[in-house]
Amino acid sequence: MGDGLRTIRVVTTDSLLLNQAQQAVLGLDGWELASVESISDLLAAPPTQGDVLLLDKFLRGENIYETCRDLTGRTSCRTFLVAEHGDDRNDAVARFCGATGVLQMPLSLSRLKDALSDCSGPRGSLNGAASESSETDQVRGVPELPEKLLVSIADGSPDDSLVSALTDKDTSLFNYAFLNFKLDEEFKRAQRWNEPLSCVMLGFEGQCSPEVLRQLAGIILDSSRDTDVLGRFDESSFLFLLPRTGPGGAEVMAMRVGQMAQEQGLKDLVGDALAISVGIACCPHPDIKRREDLYSSARGAFLQASRDGGGVASHC
Repeated sequence: MGDGLRTIRVVTTDSLLLNQAQQAVLGLDGWELASVESISDLLAAPPTQGDVLLLDKFLRGENIYETCRDLTGRTSCRTFLVAEHGDDRNDAVARFCGATGVLQMPLSLSRLKDALSDCSGPRGSLNGAASESSETDQVRGVPELPEKLLVSIADGSPDDSLVSALTDKDTSLFNYAFLNFKLDEEFKRAQRWNEPLSCVMLGFEGQCSPEVLRQLAGIILDSSRDTDVLGRFDESSFLFLLPRTGPGGAEVMAMRVGQMAQEQGLKDLVGDALAISVGIACCPHPDIKRREDLYSSARGAFLQASRDGGGVASHC
């Protein structure tokens, strides 16, 4: 800021996180704190090299992982997500998206010092001095992940890339392991901000060819928003998480998928038209108090729709 101090910029509307950051930075020599409430405010006066960004993981109106990807290359800052709970998978996905790491709340002086001390290179030195990074340190601006973190996310053997660990190879949608991670995250976000969240299970009877499966995945992508989380649940069903979406919006999305599948004439392996069933569950709802309740309600509605021969069933 022109006074010889380096700046830690916290992006949040959460007064508790802001207070914790203020107290922590008071104990850091040579640092000061600046706060902004949105990414647009942050970019209006871009941070400079040597600054540090603290991003509220549940920043209102943001998919924070997409935000990290967007900030990669646009700033020369070390970027940390600040979350309420620690999780190795959370840290791995954050790093994959361009963040330096994750800081757990309550944000304290010791945690902040440890995070800054553990970093090295352009994003990591405490004195802000830049150093050249080799291709082994970063690939296209994305830090390379340790093998053990790939195992943590994939819940299995490590693969050649993190993308493979997060996605279903047949549809390129997210896989079951990552869906489980995102269900926990999106449910906590919805609770924190008292915003609606819809969980949609969509599937069909029987089996279909890989080509039809890819066509259906394309229809799902065309019918969704950038903020929706879309994944393959099992061989014949998919699971979607629709942030800030109530039952009406979820049903519109599901009906669009079914209509487009019919219009494109998608058929199963025996040549019958693909009969699509949909189950929808939404929160807030008096019966839904945990993320498991949200999923099980969507699953139950889906099974009911399947027993009825297709269509949409809702628990909202």
